[in-house]
Amino acid sequence: MDEEQVVKFVETYLKKKGFKQAELAFHDEVQHNSNANSVDIHSDPDLSLLLLSLSQSEDTPARYHEEYRKLRSWTHSSLDLYKPELLRVLYPVFVHCYMDLVAKGHIQEARTFFNSFREDHETVHSRDLQKLEGVLSPSHLEEMEFAHTLRQSKVNLKICQYSNELMMQYLRNTKSTMMLGIVNEHINFQVSPGQPSSISDDAEVVTLIGNSQDAANQINKKEIHWGLLEDSLEERLEKAGGLLSDSEKTEGDAKEGDLDETKVNILKRSVEGGKQGASVKKLKKDKAASATAKVVRPETNTSSIAPRVKSELPLPVMLEAGYGGQCPTEVEQSILEDLRNRVQLSSAALPSVSFYTFINTHNGLNCSSISQDGSLVAGGFSDSSLKVWDMAKLGQQSGNSVLQGENDTAPSEHVLGPNGVKRSYTLFQGHLGPVYSATFSPLGDFILSSSADTTIRLWSTKLNANIVCYKGHNYPVWDVQFSPLGHYFASASHDRTARIWSMDRIHPLRIMAGHLSDVDCVQWHANCNYIATGSSDKTVRLWDVQSGECVRIFIGHRSMILSLAMSPDGRYMASADEDGTIMMWDLSSGRCVSPLMGHNSCVWTLAFSCEGSLLASGSADCTVKIWDVTTSTKVTRTEEIKTGSANRLRSLKTLPTKSTPVYSLRFSRRNLLFAAGVLSKCK
Repeated sequence: MDEEQVVKFVETYLKKKGFKQAELAFHDEVQHNSNANSVDIHSDPDLSLLLLSLSQSEDTPARYHEEYRKLRSWTHSSLDLYKPELLRVLYPVFVHCYMDLVAKGHIQEARTFFNSFREDHETVHSRDLQKLEGVLSPSHLEEMEFAHTLRQSKVNLKICQYSNELMMQYLRNTKSTMMLGIVNEHINFQVSPGQPSSISDDAEVVTLIGNSQDAANQINKKEIHWGLLEDSLEERLEKAGGLLSDSEKTEGDAKEGDLDETKVNILKRSVEGGKQGASVKKLKKDKAASATAKVVRPETNTSSIAPRVKSELPLPVMLEAGYGGQCPTEVEQSILEDLRNRVQLSSAALPSVSFYTFINTHNGLNCSSISQDGSLVAGGFSDSSLKVWDMAKLGQQSGNSVLQGENDTAPSEHVLGPNGVKRSYTLFQGHLGPVYSATFSPLGDFILSSSADTTIRLWSTKLNANIVCYKGHNYPVWDVQFSPLGHYFASASHDRTARIWSMDRIHPLRIMAGHLSDVDCVQWHANCNYIATGSSDKTVRLWDVQSGECVRIFIGHRSMILSLAMSPDGRYMASADEDGTIMMWDLSSGRCVSPLMGHNSCVWTLAFSCEGSLLASGSADCTVKIWDVTTSTKVTRTEEIKTGSANRLRSLKTLPTKSTPVYSLRFSRRNLLFAAGVLSKCK
């Protein structure tokens, strides 16, 4: 081994192990002594033997297995006081040992190592382990986004000073150079004085990819204005409604009672979306609790005390006049009627629920959406079609007319299908791939759909036709949502971006980039100045619509984010993930107010009641749960510190949906809860 080889080896070794300062010092020393007498490696047998042993150890797969096994044994035998903190180190070390073996081409040894120790981390990191299991060659480390991100980033681990000293002393005394190198290169210890801290809700303990806590804290210092729009239409109408005479209110209550008897009393309706030849299903009607519920005007409303802000989005004249193309007077009368007859909900007065069930979809239904008043229900299917059911017409039809028409090509429900009978839905065709999301405009006159064909389409429910095709995303679009005022909408895609659009432009107005993986869901803030995005990188971000900047990063989920909801007053946000965990966030501080525990499977949809006191969640575990969020938001920071973590709340009510996973939820202005799901073999 000549001098040039020695220098090259030492530089490579220092770079690999992450000793950056030592690498720079060594490089300067080599340049400084380039003209001096060189060291004779052969005349120094100890140095030669050391370098030879180091070079050989780098290519010995067995050392990874042996050193990790010893480290694992040492941590499990540590004192109980320090064991939780020391055990944190094992998962990132395990991951990088496996990827180092793959990078060096020791595929079989890597698989043996992975299978030997994966059970230790299966409970908390099962999803990450499934992805890691697919890394089977050195090329995968560069091609696969998950593996590439892990290799390029460091994980932050909070640890007390004494635990850190114990760890470093063990690694040096046992000469565990492999483990020491991995710890130095891929783990950033955040050492704090005092006793070990609790790890129950430490987000950085359970995720390897994502922004470091320091970066998130820096972003979360930005100022945001979470209040509602000043002089909004609902605020003006609410004030006007407060001036109504007692006789007018009584008359409104009577009208509400009539509406309950004719329309709202249907708790469950079956919607056909299946193949030809399926048996005819009769509509099922039950009496609703809302028929006997007391209809009162809310005495207090959280939105009424929220601060007021100006809109950063230029609103079209038609929006300023009254929410779209309809006559402003008719719109105002409709909204005023809803506000006047709104039911006050609380932990003691739960909402009535109208549940719509899709049957015979044969695993073809990807998404569903419900209009504001619950009169229209849309479903997006894997055959690239979008179907819309009018609940009023469906309720009036006989059982024989509720037939499937999946192969029909005509757009209207009044056109005869191949069986010679009328279809029970309106069929919209135009997408070239599965439809993954659909959303109604505030008035229900438009519907947006997003698809695997990378496009978003705008449909008119009045004309039963496609109006615009929006192009901009490069990969499938997972979600699309209208803003609370209509006209503007936001989309989320596999290309790791969210985009802001307006109905009158075919290209996006803003592109929000920053997530490390798919953006799976998107939600507008109540004042339309912000949007929230949930991602497979296990984080939620809040974006300023005007500037396109990220103003909040919420870290705490342990799996991909599937649904989001904003409170009516704009102060809080709820997010739900694949594991069934729901988290309530304070937008001002960026911290988790309370985890809501109860679901045992994916939570696909969330919805706040109109006054913001209740949160509804729908899940793949075939339940709808109602949560009292006023209790969760009263937890003070002092109480949280005393308990060591945020309080975990249980649901007020669990509504089983009888083998029907819940796809979508929606509170109407009158606080009736609408839900939609698909009948399956779920147990």
